[in-house]
Amino acid sequence: MIGLAEYKRIVSELLDEFPEPFFRDLSGGVVVSEAIVIPDYARSDDLCIMGLYTIRSGIRQIVLYQGSFNRTYPQADAETAKPLIRGILRHEFRHHLEYLGGEHGAASLEAEDERKKLAYLARHANPEKP
Repeated sequence: MIGLAEYKRIVSELLDEFPEPFFRDLSGGVVVSEAIVIPDYARSDDLCIMGLYTIRSGIRQIVLYQGSFNRTYPQADAETAKPLIRGILRHEFRHHLEYLGGEHGAASLEAEDERKKLAYLARHANPEKP
């Protein structure tokens, strides 16, 4: 498991890899939460939300959930965790950039995430399907 301080250190290091324009209008920045977040549609608590791009009261923010990460990757060490966290950050920054660019169509990450959610729900409605 990755401790909170180590997780934050990895996130801070990874944020240096992103170009400055990615942070435009990200007024709430990137924050780390210790929470384990299970989506309301999950079955048997078998899914965790690793990160979330939020807009609340005009504040745009990326939240990374260290608790969810540790629940999903309990054996991860810093070397294993770094590329996984990088992927989570890239995913959330893509949401942010698409939002800024007004991209909400079928090719958007938002639409892709919805398709994955529907596929997950379909698998659990019909467990015989892989």
